[in-house]
Amino acid sequence: MYGALQDSMTADYRSGLAGFVVIAFGLSWLCWIPAALSDVGFSSSWVRWLGYAGALGPAVAGIALTYRTRDEKGRVDYWARVTDFSRIRRRWWIPILLPYPLATLLALLCDTAVTGVGPNLQMARRVLSQPSSIPVFMIWILLLGPLPEELGWRGFALDQLQRNWSALTSSLILGFIWAVWHLPLFFVKGSYQHNLGFGSLSFWSYSVTVVELSVLFTWIYNNNARSILAAILLHFVLNLTGSLVQGSSVAEVARAMLLAAAVGFVICAWTPQTLSTFRPRDRR
Repeated sequence: MYGALQDSMTADYRSGLAGFVVIAFGLSWLCWIPAALSDVGFSSSWVRWLGYAGALGPAVAGIALTYRTRDEKGRVDYWARVTDFSRIRRRWWIPILLPYPLATLLALLCDTAVTGVGPNLQMARRVLSQPSSIPVFMIWILLLGPLPEELGWRGFALDQLQRNWSALTSSLILGFIWAVWHLPLFFVKGSYQHNLGFGSLSFWSYSVTVVELSVLFTWIYNNNARSILAAILLHFVLNLTGSLVQGSSVAEVARAMLLAAAVGFVICAWTPQTLSTFRPRDRR
């Protein structure tokens, strides 16, 4: 009887994860592939709206499957993890807000030292020249990645993975899925990914960075009572930093190396099984 129950739980986990991937990729790629086939890219409003719509894939998948697979208690818990600031322990605001901008700064300094060319601050200057636009700019940053993505990646998929695998293994699997999900954007003119260049050194550095960040997201998530809000805030810091300052492929490689060191430290200082100092609360 126990074996039958275990098989049932494993089947539920597999169907939930597979369903999430199918829905998230299906919705996102259904929007992004036509955008990639367009010759005009994000210079056209309809392509931009396809890009925005595609970003909603993980959110739709995460919310839909939460309501399909969780009871009322699980659904309430889901939204509490999105909105409850008290889940984020005070000392954890530092790893949420500071390491990525610091790694980016060090990477840009390395880039300048190697290439002799300073970072691209065009967007930062544009935003700072119009202070009244800053709130709108930050809201767009939040809505175009951090919020819809984390409602799915950490909101649903990570818990599904951690049912059967360690936190580290789950992070690596999710990081790979996350990186592959971005692939069509490398062919959409005007996107951040397109500017990196498919198959370039920056492309590979970016992909490795996504997997590394997945480990750090799990570390933050598991140490803050499975807070989706903490993941949203961390993702917001990443996207805001990347939007304001950009460097060459040297900066991308340097940042990937710095993040690799951070990931190594986290794995050594916390157990790979949970990446946490305590057992995460009910993972339903």
